Amino acid sequence: MRYLIAILALAGVVVSALALHVHYCTDTQPCSINEKWDCGIVNHSPYAEIEGVPVSVIGIAGYLALAGLAFWRQRALVFLAALVGLGFALRLTFIEEYVLQVWCLYCVISQVVIAVITLLGLGWVTAEYLVLKRACKQAD
Repeated sequence: MRYLIAILALAGVVVSALALHVHYCTDTQPCSINEKWDCGIVNHSPYAEIEGVPVSVIGIAGYLALAGLAFWRQRALVFLAALVGLGFALRLTFIEEYVLQVWCLYCVISQVVIAVITLLGLGWVTAEYLVLKRACKQAD
């Protein structure tokens, strides 16, 4: 499980790096499809930075942290960190839908990645709990 989560987290790093490229680039991007799907509009909006730090940099750092936590088998921390990341991503999704009314393909892919990592993290923690519970019952 840890390798799958780490691989997904590294995929999240790649997607976040692509979004960071769009943030600093002024050229037309391949993800600028139409008036509803335009990564440039999303990544150049005031919501694309927090205190001057691009949201995609926060994503890169978060995904790297998730990969490290998964690699070192920190099940509970993986789940908690992924849950925080999912909440952050859902906030950004809300902004895309209701404020900007434009979607970023990279952001949507990242949303799927963090959702899957969160579900896998929950499964990983639950599996560990069940193993420990079974071991305690056998010890009694």
